[in-house]
Amino acid sequence: MSPLAQPTAATPESDRIAPRPPASPLDRFFRISERGSTLPREIRGGVATFFTMAYILVLNPIILASATDATGAHLDSAQLVTATALTAGLTTLLMGVIGNVPIGLAAGLGVNTIVALQLAPRMSWPDAMGMVVLAGFAIMVLVATGLRERVMNAVPLGLRKAIAIGIGLFIGLVGLVDSGFVSRIPDAAHTTVPLQLGGTGHLLGWPVLVFVIGLLLTLALVVRKVPGAILISIAVTTGIAVLVQQLAHLTGQSWGLTVPAWPGNPVAAPDFGLVGHVSLFGGFSKVGAVTGSLFVFTVLMSCFFDAMGTILGVADEARLLDAKGDLPGINKILMVDGIATAAGGATSSSANTCFVESTAGVGEGARTGFASIVTGALFLVALFLTPLATMVPAQAATPALVTVGFLILANSVKEIDWSDHTIAMPAFLTIVMMPFTYSITNGIGVGFIAFCVLRLAAGRGREVPVAMYAVAAVFTFYYLMPALGLG
Repeated sequence: MSPLAQPTAATPESDRIAPRPPASPLDRFFRISERGSTLPREIRGGVATFFTMAYILVLNPIILASATDATGAHLDSAQLVTATALTAGLTTLLMGVIGNVPIGLAAGLGVNTIVALQLAPRMSWPDAMGMVVLAGFAIMVLVATGLRERVMNAVPLGLRKAIAIGIGLFIGLVGLVDSGFVSRIPDAAHTTVPLQLGGTGHLLGWPVLVFVIGLLLTLALVVRKVPGAILISIAVTTGIAVLVQQLAHLTGQSWGLTVPAWPGNPVAAPDFGLVGHVSLFGGFSKVGAVTGSLFVFTVLMSCFFDAMGTILGVADEARLLDAKGDLPGINKILMVDGIATAAGGATSSSANTCFVESTAGVGEGARTGFASIVTGALFLVALFLTPLATMVPAQAATPALVTVGFLILANSVKEIDWSDHTIAMPAFLTIVMMPFTYSITNGIGVGFIAFCVLRLAAGRGREVPVAMYAVAAVFTFYYLMPALGLG
């Protein structure tokens, strides 16, 4: 899921340029003058969007590389940086050319957590990425048939927001655990408490201090509304981590997967070793048809609602909506988003989706797809800077996860009708089940089932769309499978 960062204010009225006749074929194709923009503004906006999104080149490899699949295999960090940059670059270019909107795409936070912590442990990495590809195909079919908006409307707004909040809390918990700030108490411990502060119940060690400094710095920059706050924090905290390592000479185990050290030559040829390592249907043979379908459904749901909200939000900020509040050509944009989901699976970078950080570019004056061309080109340049991304330890990157978790919650929690218990209680269960069971699938399933049951109990069963009953029934069967001897 793309992090719901605080939007940058759109260009003020006094700073806008009135529409003018196109000055060149490039201007005509992207409708730059028609939308009241200029080429310098589009370039400036594209650069701003890239720098607010570039942190994903660090975070996505850390999240995916920290997990193992059912065979015990890890994904290579350098190859993940390449896959992340390549897919973000190509899909953002595609959005610029086909969608003609200033929206960047990259691996979605939340979806990559689903892949790393739910899919991969049950199958191989190619199997897990194959399910991401299938989710992308499903999105494209829904767009082509006009069902995407109808399906989205079948899920109540409160549950949609609850899914976003639950994912926010989930990735926040992942950030705390991966940094070492929170750890699981060993099963042998004589306590009913599942988690503890630090590794011993106390905060000890330089790496944890680096995380704390990074978290406070990130939050301070967000409060100050500094453009590119997350990327700046990652860069500064990584510098602190490198200095700590130079002075303290810590072991690799202290930091986790990555020991912070200057790589020497920051430029290197990209490693495309993960591209194309996909098995479309192999996962179903590992987990069965029902569980596999629910995994695909979970990925689809995460991408589905996040992208729609982000697209409309950025378009509104760029003043691209018509008088009815609709976005002209939205189906082309949604189709590119579906292609991006499938492309992320095909490159093993996880599903790519639209990033709300694109509002940073809109704030700089971007109004057309040419800004996306600039953003995509910069991601492709980043293909050759893999050594810089792979020197960042988890303690420098995970503050971003905690911060993003807060931003998602802050932007969504107020939109749930807490006075209606038939939606508030399912929303609550959706939210808490995701971090408490370490499963986004469980959160969605329990929330959907509770919503249908409570609406029936309140005599409001006719208000529930048939699609919701169908999905709730599938989830019920999924939970009953072990008792029935099928799981």
